Amino acid sequence: MKKSVRLAATMLAAAALGACGTTNSTTSTNQPFKAAWIYVGTAGDHGWTQAHDDGRKLVEQQLGTAVKTTFKENVPEGPQVEQVVEDLVRDGNKIIFATSFGFQDAMANEAAKHPDVKFEQATGFKTANNLAEYFGAAEDADYLTGMALGAASKKGKIGFVAPFPIPEVIREINAVALGAQATHPGATVQVVWTNTWFDPTKEKQAAQSLLSAGVDAIGQGQDSPATGDAAKAVGIPWSGYDSDQTQYAPDIWQTATVYNWGPYYTKRVQAAIDGTWKSGSYYGNLADGFVDIAPFGKSVSADAQAAINAKKQALISGSFYEFAGPLKDQSGAVKVPSGSKLQLTDILTMDWFVQGVIGNPKGA
Repeated sequence: MKKSVRLAATMLAAAALGACGTTNSTTSTNQPFKAAWIYVGTAGDHGWTQAHDDGRKLVEQQLGTAVKTTFKENVPEGPQVEQVVEDLVRDGNKIIFATSFGFQDAMANEAAKHPDVKFEQATGFKTANNLAEYFGAAEDADYLTGMALGAASKKGKIGFVAPFPIPEVIREINAVALGAQATHPGATVQVVWTNTWFDPTKEKQAAQSLLSAGVDAIGQGQDSPATGDAAKAVGIPWSGYDSDQTQYAPDIWQTATVYNWGPYYTKRVQAAIDGTWKSGSYYGNLADGFVDIAPFGKSVSADAQAAINAKKQALISGSFYEFAGPLKDQSGAVKVPSGSKLQLTDILTMDWFVQGVIGNPKGA
């Protein structure tokens, strides 16, 4: 998955998307333009990777014969990614999207080796003339998901199955906690780290440990719906991540933070075809539709839905921001004073938990 520290995300969504072309054309040789994706999981994981693959499929639908796409799945994070990239370049791919944070170093190295190829890294922070970075303000949707969990919890004891202790996940947990406290004052969020993006067995075991500890609502930052399987067995409300996973547990489903990768991918591939592609850092949001929440489950009350939808509009308009002061950390120390708010660079390097989160932000 991907995701993590973004030391620089300076281009607004509209600016990044505006740099992309709109004309559907083929290369000068009338051969289809080749675009490739590298996945950390399987395209059928029903979560993070499937959402990216849905975006790839939209590129095919929108650009038709002008483009030929391919993907490599279950690619381990680390230096071995470079060989995968070399194979893709050798096959003639002219733009390559990497969809996990652990791919970043390899992508940067390969971008330096192949200046005629465009590289795009999801959730990273390194850029170059031919290397761009892209992600979105998932924390806003995470806050809304937290509101649903807080409203669903009777005891105010919420669990969260988390992958890695990195800034993206930490701010996700903080946003969930703050959202939960908005609908259930005093709610806590207990965290269990799995140290994996995609391992359904580990994810389910982590969820079961939280359920045994007495949480009565549970969320996740993982790639699969395994947390939902554990919650379904005991009838505990569950929020997912990455994709609409309602079908796995419709009776307990709340909502989820979801990503709409397709429009971005389509515009970036078209820009590469047209010769208008530019590097940069794209950070999408609720307003441009890059991030959103999945449809509510049938157990989410009308009052909760109304409150969440109202807060969503406030986030879109800018009249509300979840990381505005006063905010305290786990110890009770003030991290953000009243009248102040965290800036993008602050949340992209976040390494502390807000008050009410139970767990170690440095990991297990």
